[in-house]
Amino acid sequence: MATDTTHTDSGRTRVVVTGWGMVTPLGLDTASTWEGMLAGRSGIGPITQVEAGDLPVRIAGEVKGFDAAAHLPHKVLRRTDPYARYALVAATEALEHSKLTIDESNAHRVGVLIGSGYGPMKSVADHVRDLDGKGPRAVSPLSAVTGAIDSAPGEISMATGAQGPSRALSSACASGTDALGEAVRWIRSGATDVVIAGGADDIITRVDIAGSGNARALSTRQGDPTEASRPFDEDRGGFVMAAGAGVMILESAEHAQARGAQILAELVGYGSTSDAYHWTAPHPEGVSVRRAMREALRDAGLGPEDVDYVNAHGTGTQLNDKAELASLRAVFGERIEQIPVSSTKSMTGHMIGAAGAVEAIVGALAINEGVVPPTRNCHRPIDERVNFVPHTAQAHDVDVVMSNSFGFGGHNAVVVLRRWA
Repeated sequence: MATDTTHTDSGRTRVVVTGWGMVTPLGLDTASTWEGMLAGRSGIGPITQVEAGDLPVRIAGEVKGFDAAAHLPHKVLRRTDPYARYALVAATEALEHSKLTIDESNAHRVGVLIGSGYGPMKSVADHVRDLDGKGPRAVSPLSAVTGAIDSAPGEISMATGAQGPSRALSSACASGTDALGEAVRWIRSGATDVVIAGGADDIITRVDIAGSGNARALSTRQGDPTEASRPFDEDRGGFVMAAGAGVMILESAEHAQARGAQILAELVGYGSTSDAYHWTAPHPEGVSVRRAMREALRDAGLGPEDVDYVNAHGTGTQLNDKAELASLRAVFGERIEQIPVSSTKSMTGHMIGAAGAVEAIVGALAINEGVVPPTRNCHRPIDERVNFVPHTAQAHDVDVVMSNSFGFGGHNAVVVLRRWA
């Protein structure tokens, strides 16, 4: 009798990854971003998109060289914030990568779910400036679209013809990971066969840099900007704000196999919890973070002994890195000393809602390529017994990846990916 690979032993629908796309400070697509990560390059530099001379922090991970007009029609440009443009371009790449055709036969079974911590902050700021400086008649009639957090999934739905559920999700820095996890639930429930899922953000604005800087969340390290993001390093001093987008095409295994798609990985586990503790600081004992990791593993039907690589949240703040490491030790025990743990935020900066989606793609790439990206700037690791993959990418046989995302407000989200078999 042939083995049914489309359902788990419990009869649950299996959800697979068939495509991905990225726009990041390291590159305008997946290939260039991945190449930059493996080379240990940094996408962090002086802020150029806004006047930063009087801001408390003057560096960020900007998306560089992005020509929106080369990707999007003029009418779409007029009504979209940069974060939505990044999401739409990443989604287009992901669809092309998956070779999925959306037409009348399947459009109603394709959903869109995009996470964003803040949404179209640049456009909202522009509309407020127009109102205050020029009066009500200067405010664009498109402001209700441009300034809405659901503009990214709406644009993706209209551009692709996807007619299933389409919505935005916001859980701060966990938004992209939560979007992937909730998309898995859509497919498992039978609501959709396919979801275009991921995250996007661009809050390199004067308001957001000033606010986060005044909250002492951002790195104020002087000198070379590429040295500022230092996850799991003794000299870490805060995260670096960044922009970008990451999108995956998730499908039921049955749907993917029926159309002959190349299956790149399986998204097997998802856990989501809340600290209920503090707006900006993680719970000192990481109780809910640990529960999110354990729930993701339980959902996957796996244990800590099965994980081969952890893409850590790893922001480079004093509190987060300490709490995350303690939680990893609590969940994995001594196993955490036997597997690589790296933070790609050391190179991209913190892309907020895009971070978790991009990092999940990185985990899937590690499975496919047999190499894990490094933690740049980890010169003095906070625990020398843990392999933070300092400075240089490492070859590893990776079958199972855990990807962590933890956000302001105590939002915790974890996904587990596995090699397809």
